[in-house]
Amino acid sequence: MKGFAAKLIAWQKCHGRHDLPWQNTRDPYAIWVSEIMLQQTQVVTVIPYYRRFMDQFPDVATLAAAAPDQVLACWSGLGYYSRARNLHRAARIIARDHAGRFPADIESLLRLPGIGRSTAAAICVFAFGARLAILDGNVKRVLTRCFGVEGYPGDKRVEDALWRKAEDLLPRQGIETYSQGLMDLGAGVCVRRQPRCAACPLHSDCVAHRRGLTDRLPVPKPKKALPKRKTIMLVLQHAGEVLLEKRPDTGIWGGLWCFPEVAQSEDIEKICAQRFGARVTVLKPLPVLEHGFTHFRLSITPQQLHVTALVPRAAEPGHIWLPLAEARTAAIPAPVKRILASL
Repeated sequence: MKGFAAKLIAWQKCHGRHDLPWQNTRDPYAIWVSEIMLQQTQVVTVIPYYRRFMDQFPDVATLAAAAPDQVLACWSGLGYYSRARNLHRAARIIARDHAGRFPADIESLLRLPGIGRSTAAAICVFAFGARLAILDGNVKRVLTRCFGVEGYPGDKRVEDALWRKAEDLLPRQGIETYSQGLMDLGAGVCVRRQPRCAACPLHSDCVAHRRGLTDRLPVPKPKKALPKRKTIMLVLQHAGEVLLEKRPDTGIWGGLWCFPEVAQSEDIEKICAQRFGARVTVLKPLPVLEHGFTHFRLSITPQQLHVTALVPRAAEPGHIWLPLAEARTAAIPAPVKRILASL
C-alpha cells in the first residue's frame, strides 16, 4: 500500500498519544515494564499501576533485589500474575548475567522470561531505535482490516502472514513514530467495536472499510464454552485478624496470599481444627463471587468463620494471621481483595 507508513507517521504526530508516563524516554527498563503491563491490559488500567511500580522499583537493580512478595503486592489487582513473576526473574537474570545493564539486542531479550517477539521488538524500537516490526493485538487488528486478512489472527498461518506484512511495511526512517502510530491507531481509532473509520488516515485504502467488513475482521477466536469450577474460601476471623495461605508458585495466583480453599464436600470445622488449630463457628456465607480466567470460570463462595478458640502452635510455613488493614495491602488476587473489602 503506497504511503502507508508516511500517512501513519503524519497522523501520529498530530493525533497520536504523546504524554503517556512511559513515553519520551529511552530507558529500556521503563519501556520494558510498560510493555509487560500492557499485555492483555488497557492503558487506562495500567497507568496507576505503572506509576506505583516505578516509584517502588525505579530500576533493574532495585527490582532484582526485591523480595517476590513485594513485587506481587505492588502488582496486586492487575491480574495475569505470571507477568510480575517473569519481570522479577528477568531482572535478576539481567543483574546476574548482564552486570545490571539492560540488553540492547533482540536475541538477548528473547532469552529473558516473559518477553516474546513483539515485546522484544517494541523495547528495541523505543529504547534503541532499532528497525523491527511489532505485532501486538492492536497492530494485528489494524493490519487485518486494512489488508483484508481472513482467518483468526491467533492461528499460526495467519499470524505468520501478518508478521511478513508488518516487516514489509517498515519505513526506513521514523520507526519510533511509526510504531507508536500503529499502536495508537489500534487503541483509539481502529477499535474492536464501532471503529472510527472517518478519523483513520488509512480509511481510503482500507479493505475492510471499503467492503463493509469492519465488524467481521479480524475474525474472532472460535468460541468454546468455558468450563466452570467451584470453590469455597475459608474466611477465618480472630481478634481483628484474618488467616491467609500462600499459594504454590505455579498455577493460578501463583505465589500470592489467599484464603484457604476447600471443596464443597469437605468438613469445614474438621479442616479448621486439623490444619489451623482453630475451633470455629460457621457463619452465613458471603455472596458468591464469579471470577473469569482465560480457560475457565471460577465460582467462589466466601465462607465466614468466627474463631472461638485457637490452639497455640508453632507457625506453619505458608500461613499467616494479619490484621484486616495489613491483609488488604498484601500480595493478594482481586477476589480476595473484594472479600476483604466486604468484611
